Amino acid sequence: MELNIDALRYDGNQAFEIEKIPTKIADFYEDKADYEVLLNEYRQEIDELQSLMYAHNRYGLLVIMQAMDAAGKDGTIKHVLAGVNPVGVRIESFKRPNETELEHDYLWRHQLVLPERGHITVFNRSYYEEVLVVKVRPQILTTIQRIPAELTKNVDKVWQQRYSDMTHFEAYLHNNGIRVVKIFLNISKQEQGERLIERIEDTTKNWKFDEQDIKERAYWNDYQAAYEAAINATATTKAPWYVVPADDKKNMRLMVAKIITEELKKLDMAYPASTPERQAELQKLIEIIQKQDREV
Repeated sequence: MELNIDALRYDGNQAFEIEKIPTKIADFYEDKADYEVLLNEYRQEIDELQSLMYAHNRYGLLVIMQAMDAAGKDGTIKHVLAGVNPVGVRIESFKRPNETELEHDYLWRHQLVLPERGHITVFNRSYYEEVLVVKVRPQILTTIQRIPAELTKNVDKVWQQRYSDMTHFEAYLHNNGIRVVKIFLNISKQEQGERLIERIEDTTKNWKFDEQDIKERAYWNDYQAAYEAAINATATTKAPWYVVPADDKKNMRLMVAKIITEELKKLDMAYPASTPERQAELQKLIEIIQKQDREV
């Protein structure tokens, strides 16, 4: 089966209905060996494209990864970007805001770690939690975030404002050469349950298990609705969403690798051009090196 990521892309031109989106599709690989070959090819291509982006030094790429618990964000990031030069890649994981972060607006901590030109930055969770977790538990607005009461009287308006803030923020980044691609790993409730049980039964994975995950799972339908609303409200041509079936980890990783590869290919990049004068200078340096070697 050909890996076509266009079918996964939402850019605001079509409605996203989460109930109609599969969490498992036909495999893009024949077996484990074939999967490893395909993934390594994508890794090599991402590494080459990132090196070109680093040398070109005009663009940056922000990859936002969102998903329900146990969907595989950490493992996907690890497997897809393994082998890519770490000089040009940074991973930022966003947990519950600390006290310092809560003293600022919700975008503040994300702005501090945006990608520099020539770099890829991956957000493992992001400011989209503000219209996911916070939307499912709106009391967070006044009790934890301490948003003034007059701004939260109409809670539906809060979400619309935040969607607007996010789309304008991403358009601003795009207009400054920072490309934004957002990926939602779409896992089924059954598959999530199996992975959570595995974390409990496998002692080597107990460290991954958080009792809070079970509490949040009780709000599954609310989260599904929140994701659907967020994707429909913030999918744009400048910052598209990709909805990736996540029940099969290998398939998911190949799709994410393909998405990153194709987004990098869209950038108009080239290695800095040399000049005859520069080439003459470099040739002289070669002669100096060769002379140094003869003196040993």
